[in-house]
Order: sequence, then structure tokens, then C-alpha cells
Amino acid sequence: MKLSRRNFLGAATAGLASTFNIVPSSVLGATVPSNKIVMGMIGVGREGGMGTGNMKAFLGLDDVVVRAVCDVNAKHRTHAKEMVDKRYENKDCEMYADFRDLCVRPDIDAVMIATPDHWHAYIGTFAASCGKDIYGEKPFTHDLREGRALVSAVERYGRVWQTGSWQRCRGEMRRAVELVRNGRIGKVVRMEVGLPGGGRGKACKPGAMVPPELDWDMWLGPAPYREFQGVYDWDWRWVLEWGGGQLMDWIGHHLDIAAWGLDRDRTGPVKFRGWAPYEPEGIYDSFKSYRVCCEYADGVELMVADSGKVRSGATWYGENGDWVWVDRGQSAASSNKIFESKIEAGELRFESNGHHRDFIDAVKTRETTSACAEIAHRSASVGHLCQIALLTGRTINWNPETEQIVGDPAASALLGRKPRGGWKLF
Repeated sequence: MKLSRRNFLGAATAGLASTFNIVPSSVLGATVPSNKIVMGMIGVGREGGMGTGNMKAFLGLDDVVVRAVCDVNAKHRTHAKEMVDKRYENKDCEMYADFRDLCVRPDIDAVMIATPDHWHAYIGTFAASCGKDIYGEKPFTHDLREGRALVSAVERYGRVWQTGSWQRCRGEMRRAVELVRNGRIGKVVRMEVGLPGGGRGKACKPGAMVPPELDWDMWLGPAPYREFQGVYDWDWRWVLEWGGGQLMDWIGHHLDIAAWGLDRDRTGPVKFRGWAPYEPEGIYDSFKSYRVCCEYADGVELMVADSGKVRSGATWYGENGDWVWVDRGQSAASSNKIFESKIEAGELRFESNGHHRDFIDAVKTRETTSACAEIAHRSASVGHLCQIALLTGRTINWNPETEQIVGDPAASALLGRKPRGGWKLF
């Protein structure tokens, strides 16, 4: 990724910035307190997507000021600016087509990233090198090697990271994890993670004209070049070069909760064996139906499958047959005694004031967030390895300590790819 001299110097200056800006009244107005976190939004997307959803959440926090928005689609960034300006009743929000120009601004403390998956690591590592704290969407990265590079960048530059695995802030999720972690079902011997199946978008249009508001080459960025076929916005996720289908879309939710409940969210299974029909439709080539059997080093079993095969959400099974299950807005256990048991003093409890609030508080305190980079990478890694098992049709033996596939060079080659166009990870 080539930087101009101006951008390079700006990045170097930003990297030396303080933890968060003491914002002068001349910038934000005389009534604005000096301890507000100044943010930029990267990948705002269309209305109803995670980009605008996250932006609205940050706009709702009194100690956050959104000062800039960025998107390669001119219509999206204009709409985002209008939303920000309406919130603050001014016209001060700046628009950018290139995330680098936003990240080198010394007055920006933190950024939100909600681009397609293939951009996460490249924007994330650059933002970290510019001294920005980061709220980034899941899955953490598009491939496993990118994930480790992004974790390393966050650590090297001393940044705060929060991944959009917002289920961790929900009461029913925390309650289920507390029951499991505090031994209500005894030793866990098996887990099931049910994710959505399906996943296809609007019909492809080979030879379609690129909309005038869209910079298609920048949208592709480090991904292999493809002629425009009318697929961008939401439906990119069903194309493996850009996303990972429902499996990767949801692995950072239900698997994240399952691993948290087992206290395995900083490691991973050692074996993956999967089954899935390959059913491409035009450029759409993600798996619509899948089942992967995984195993941890101590023998704990994990099943990751579409919810047509296992119950949606996360389920933990104890050695004596007891279980706890949780999904969004609902949960259950094998007995009322377990389900209604009180978490006593001295037992593990997990509190949350909200996922976006957690990030902003950590930016101020420099403490670790609930879905930090290492945890997000480990959750995504399970998905990446499930995909590799499905793509190869072979059992994948994995060393979670060295992050190496054992004895399968062809499968190992799927852990990462060379970026297009000179883009690089910082």
C-alpha cells in the first residue's frame, strides 16, 4: 500500500498521539467537554447495515463526537454525513473516500470499521499504526493469517480493540455463561453451536456497469480482481473471496459465546472434520449447509453446524447429562434447579453496560474490552479452520499454540493469501 509523503508523516504524528484527545472548544464548540472521544466511521454502508447501526450507537453516547465518515460509495458517505450533521445540528462532519486520509487525522481518537471482511485487517492494522483505537466488525478478519497480523498490530501499537460480538453484552448470554462457568452442569464434555444456513443474494449481472457513486477498484482493494457483476453492498458476504457465508458471519456470535462459556476463548480445537455440499450459484460460492466436528486437546467435542442440524445458539453438555442452552432472547437448562440457580457471592459474574459503552470506557481507561483482538481472532479462527476442512474434505489437525496446520501443506496454503495491488498489513 503506497503512502504519500503527507500521509506517511501524518501517520507518524498520529502514532504519537495521547490516549485520547483533549478537544479544544474551538473545534467542537464552547459547550463541549474536553474529555470526549472523537471518532471516525469507516465503512458506513447502507441504511440498516452494521456500519450505520454502529454509528448510531456511538452518536447516542454523550462522551463521543463523530467527526468523519468514510465509504467508497459516495451515496453511503453522503447519507452518513447527513445523519451525523443532523445529530449535532451543524455541517462539520467530513467525508472521505479513502480510509487512510481519515486515519492520519491527529484529532481522531478512534475509528469504527464495518467494511466487507476482506478489508478488516488492512484497515485495522493501518489505523493501529496511526495510533487509533478500534471498534471492528466481526468476523475479525477474512483469513487466519490476517487475524494474527491484526492482533500483533493492536498489541505492538498499544491500541484498544473491541469486536462487534455484541452478544456478550446481552443478559441471557452472560447468565448462561455464568451457569456453565460456575459449574452448574459439572464438567463440560460437549458443545453444539448452531448457526444460520442458506445465504444467497440478488442475481448476478455479468457485464453490469459500475454505479457512478462506487469506486469498484477501491472496494475490491486487496481481494483478487473481479469484473463488476452488480454484487457489492449486503450480498458480498456470499462470495468467499470477500466474505465467508453464514458460517463466518455468525461464528463471532454463537461460537464466541460457546467458547467463553468453556473458558476457551483464547485457544481453539485441535481437530476439524467437516461435511458440506458445494452448491455455487454464479459468483456465490459460500456453503449453505454444513457440519463440522471439532475436538479440543482434552477431548471436549464441539459441533459447528447450520441450525437445520443442531439447535440455533450455543449449547453446553455436562458429563452427567445436564445442559444449558442460549440463543438471542431465549435460554433454557435441563432442569429448573439449574436454570433458576442464584449466582452466589464469590462466583464468576459478568457485567456489561453495553458493547459500545464498553469500548469507549476502555479507550479512556486503557483496560481490555470484553471482545478484545485476541478473543476475536480465536473465535474467527474456528470458522476459518471449519471452512478449510469443508473446502478440502479432509481432517485438519491444528496446533492452536503455534497456529499451524499439521502435516497438510495444501490445507496450510488456505490460511492466508497474497493481497492484490501492493496492499500490505502494517
